[in-house]
Amino acid sequence: MGSILVTGGAGFIGSHTCVELLNHGYDVVVVDDFSNSSPGVLKNVAEVAQRTFAHYQLDVCDGTALDEIFARHDIEAIIHFAAKKAPRESVEKPVEYYTINLLTTMNLLRAMQKFGVEKMVFSSSCSIYGNAVVVPIDEQTPPNPTNPYARTKLMCEEMLADSCVRFPTWSVLALRYFNPTGAHESGDLGEDPRGTPVNVMPYIAQVAVGRLKRLEIYGGDYPTADGSGVRDYVHVMDLADAHRVALDRLVDRQGFHRYNIGTGRGTSVLELVSWFEKVSGLQIPYEIVSRRSGDVAELVASPSRAASELGWRSQRDVEAMCADAWRFQSKHPLGIA
Repeated sequence: MGSILVTGGAGFIGSHTCVELLNHGYDVVVVDDFSNSSPGVLKNVAEVAQRTFAHYQLDVCDGTALDEIFARHDIEAIIHFAAKKAPRESVEKPVEYYTINLLTTMNLLRAMQKFGVEKMVFSSSCSIYGNAVVVPIDEQTPPNPTNPYARTKLMCEEMLADSCVRFPTWSVLALRYFNPTGAHESGDLGEDPRGTPVNVMPYIAQVAVGRLKRLEIYGGDYPTADGSGVRDYVHVMDLADAHRVALDRLVDRQGFHRYNIGTGRGTSVLELVSWFEKVSGLQIPYEIVSRRSGDVAELVASPSRAASELGWRSQRDVEAMCADAWRFQSKHPLGIA
């Protein structure tokens, strides 16, 4: 098999997926512009996996530079992570989100046609469902995105589906994952965003090591058991495994297919804080503030299709997610340089 092109491979999910692929014998080519990550992450990927791989600092919005990567390497399949990904920020910067998230996907589609690549695993999102009426959510739930970020993911899925109709030998799997968290068990890879974290777990972890004063919990008046939002948190290594499994299934699954990737279990933000305090032995100060625009009360997956068609199931619980996230943050209190 040729190489696997991983766009956004230095990011949180991308870096853990690269380790999973390298550990299973795949050759990997990473492209990342490091806009929300660090080059040092790729050094850690190589050390954790004990393998080297090709990597380039490259903006996937640059179609010419992207074509040079395809010309230089025998690319067999793509795992496409590169995107802007913060729902709240997308409300403030909609044009930037539409430009980057759609253009990166369009450039990859053009390159696939030009270089004869027929396989992709696409990083999608549960945010596509928006305010779903029925929980847990399965793939038949009608899309109802509530923010520009979610709309870009849905639009990318539609572009990919239309391309698979035009090119019936193509195989594209969109993984709609719920809330990735945790870290690699070594403590040398984890969620390490630039600036103030937008996701709750790295925010909690940075409060724990003293980088942030307190956690802000957005909304305490949701119709949930404790008033805080409920999410289906999935361990990043389970998610990395899902991408590897999906890649394996591309061989016999032509066309476009969507899969929820989650645990099927909901955890509130306040419950998550409690679990983190348990594994760290620390108290996490927090303040409940007003809801964020575009947020919803509850998002929990029905992962049964992924189980039946891909043979994938999550293996790690919330306690393990918190323990691994704390191990990474305590080992790298200032992040990865």
